[in-house]
Amino acid sequence: MASDRRQAPAEDAVREQLRKEHERAQPEAAGEPAASEASAEDDSGQDQAPEPEAQAQAETEPEAETEPETEPEDALTTAERERDEYLALAQRTQADFENYRKRAAREAAAATQRAKSGLVGELLPVVDNLERALGSAGEGEEHLAEGVKLVHSELVSVLNRNGVEQFDPAGEKFDPAVHEALSTREQEGSDSGLVLDVIEKGYRLNGNVLRPARVVVSG
Repeated sequence: MASDRRQAPAEDAVREQLRKEHERAQPEAAGEPAASEASAEDDSGQDQAPEPEAQAQAETEPEAETEPETEPEDALTTAERERDEYLALAQRTQADFENYRKRAAREAAAATQRAKSGLVGELLPVVDNLERALGSAGEGEEHLAEGVKLVHSELVSVLNRNGVEQFDPAGEKFDPAVHEALSTREQEGSDSGLVLDVIEKGYRLNGNVLRPARVVVSG
């Protein structure tokens, strides 16, 4: 019992000391959260401070340009536009057809000209032979010469009706564009370059030389 009484004051002293230390620790613990809250407020104030400046900058930035909205066409405007498009298409089609018609006409005329030139070219030797026959007809062959002359005249008329023209350059100045020199011959009293003899007459078809005249030229 005496031992229990001696230990009681010691325990009371220990409890008293622990209580005091606990009371001193409570104010320190209470001060730390206050300090942390103040620090947090300072940090938040620093973060929120630029907001007015950012807002002013955003207000000064120009607004993005917006494209003006196109109003829908009314029925009359649409009809007029389609009318103009169809009219332009019709005009282009007509112009293309007109060009095609002219081109086809030119090609047909050129084909006709080529066919005619080929046929006439084959008939010219026949005319030449008839002329030679007339030139070589002797006495007593007048009736034969008359028949040949009639055939020659009819054939030349057919050629003339189809645009074929005969030309005889005897005595003219030699022109290589319409004459073909087969030989040259010296002849007194004649200038150089004159057509002395015509071996075969020349022919033109619609103004173009179909066959040059074959001639002998003075040297």
